[in-house]
Amino acid sequence: MPGQKLPQALYQQVKLYVKNQIESGQWSPGTLIPSEHQLVEQFKVSRMTVNRALRELAQEQVINRVAGVGTFVADRKPQSSLLMIANIGDEIRARNHRYRCEVIKLSRESASFEIAAALSIATGQSVYHIICIHYEEDMPVQLENRFVNPAVASDFIDQSFNAELTPSEYLLGQLPVEEMEHIVDATIPNQEQAQELKIEQSEPCLMLMRRTWAHNQIVTYVRFLHPSSRYRLGGRMRVSPEHAAG
Repeated sequence: MPGQKLPQALYQQVKLYVKNQIESGQWSPGTLIPSEHQLVEQFKVSRMTVNRALRELAQEQVINRVAGVGTFVADRKPQSSLLMIANIGDEIRARNHRYRCEVIKLSRESASFEIAAALSIATGQSVYHIICIHYEEDMPVQLENRFVNPAVASDFIDQSFNAELTPSEYLLGQLPVEEMEHIVDATIPNQEQAQELKIEQSEPCLMLMRRTWAHNQIVTYVRFLHPSSRYRLGGRMRVSPEHAAG
């Protein structure tokens, strides 16, 4: 590649070539890439070198290797940040994909012991409850189950949530976030959740639990359920030397 210094290790050269073909759009998701034998001939390296490059790319989920069939470019799972309060609608539209939100439930109800504890309110106190599904290209990628403290966001229940206004977007526009809490768990969906997400009940999911504070009160407690095959959670941040212990 003109003007670009190749890494010294031969297997890294193979990795860089494959990644560049994918990132440039030459090889799209699902494309069958050259075989190990073809890459050996192209780069004039050993089969072991090519195998290492492809093995690491598979571990990084850049490619999928199917025994007896070949190696294919992997579908890229969208990634949501754990280090900020992200609006899924903005994330999906930024990828130039169609986004829509389907509200299943929006009601006022009495807080159970669990929800009251999460919101730091009295059991039985009135809360707003919304359940909605977020779609990317007509594929459900997130099931949102949110409880809101009416004492902090009294107009929440009067909103019409859709592709133009998500619950997160509304709350962020109304209240300054002073603090947030994120907890991630691996889980298996129940039957109803699997049906809403159009997945098998045996498929592992990622559960992101979030609480946010404003004016020294908890505004909302929400559980986002993501099929692990369609979404990932992650983040990147700078670390100061005193916190760089690993």
